[in-house]
Amino acid sequence: MDNPATIAPVQNDCETETSSAWSWWPSWRPTSMSLLKTTESKILACIQNDLWARFVTLQNQYRIWTLTITNKAVRKPVEQVPKTPLVMVHGFGGGVGLWIRNLDALSRSRPVYAFDLLGFGRSSRPPFPSDAAEAEEQFVDSIEQWRQSVGLENMILLGHSLGGYLATSYAIQYPSRVSHLILVDPWGFPERPKVQNQQGQGTDVVKRPSPPRWVKAILAVVTLFNPLAVIRAAGPLGPGLVNRFRPDFKRKFEDLFDDDTMTQYIYHCNAQTPSGEVGFRAMTESLGWAKRPMLDRVHQLPASMPITLLYGAQSWVDSSSGYKMAQIRNHSNTRVLLINEASHHVYADQPGEFNRVVENICKSVN
Repeated sequence: MDNPATIAPVQNDCETETSSAWSWWPSWRPTSMSLLKTTESKILACIQNDLWARFVTLQNQYRIWTLTITNKAVRKPVEQVPKTPLVMVHGFGGGVGLWIRNLDALSRSRPVYAFDLLGFGRSSRPPFPSDAAEAEEQFVDSIEQWRQSVGLENMILLGHSLGGYLATSYAIQYPSRVSHLILVDPWGFPERPKVQNQQGQGTDVVKRPSPPRWVKAILAVVTLFNPLAVIRAAGPLGPGLVNRFRPDFKRKFEDLFDDDTMTQYIYHCNAQTPSGEVGFRAMTESLGWAKRPMLDRVHQLPASMPITLLYGAQSWVDSSSGYKMAQIRNHSNTRVLLINEASHHVYADQPGEFNRVVENICKSVN
């Protein structure tokens, strides 16, 4: 643990600050941080283990909404070495509530932390730079400040989609803090492909598997506007748009909620003041490719760092990047696993298998 004197204060469960410049929007959009809090509370009520939910204040005074889940049924001897905690980082447009199928199972043997990335969910929503490297650094720096504030010495770091991209960037900069890197359908790894035209010159036109409708909708606006601007611009029609484009979220969690709880959660997470998505837009080029592809940098990860890549066998994310990453690392401490009958949201499509695989990875650490 870090010296307690260096740990920033932990705030009580209170509302995240909002920008006065956007204060008129809630009258048009049926959302607020209070509604997000209420919807999330309904989701988190499903957790059976001990839950500590709070804002963690960073050195720069931004706040990260954080969950800590521990197994109340197990009381280990004081002299036993604590297990390395698992830290879970959500993807673009997500939040801690999306891990609801995983938190109890994964916290049986060790503490589990989940937090809303800076600019997403209930965390602070500061401005992000338009430069790709600077935006990425702001995300990564916030994760490191969060780690220091919470007082974690080491962690098993798991990131999904955009969270996988940022977790990898974090591991490159702070390798001593990562005991095992788990990347779940990570975004932003391959370079945007080029094909040869008739003159033999490279062009950016490339054929790729057709993504789902909601991905196409985001890609259609990502080069012109913030990716989720359409949800905010739709005003009172926004929740209906989420239900239309993401009906899969209701299906994925239908055994837990028989209403629109999960799509409402997605809506409230993303109808707030745009911030994290501004950072995401800065890091992307047309059609959602990363301006700074992560495969160009994975050689900077220490060969001794164990890495596991999990892909949904039916995901629109191409798992070939995982195998390329293994080749770049000379196959040292790198595994690629496919989860059958799972799409991009592996953790929700096949939670039992996902939890089993992640638990085995964690056991390999300690």
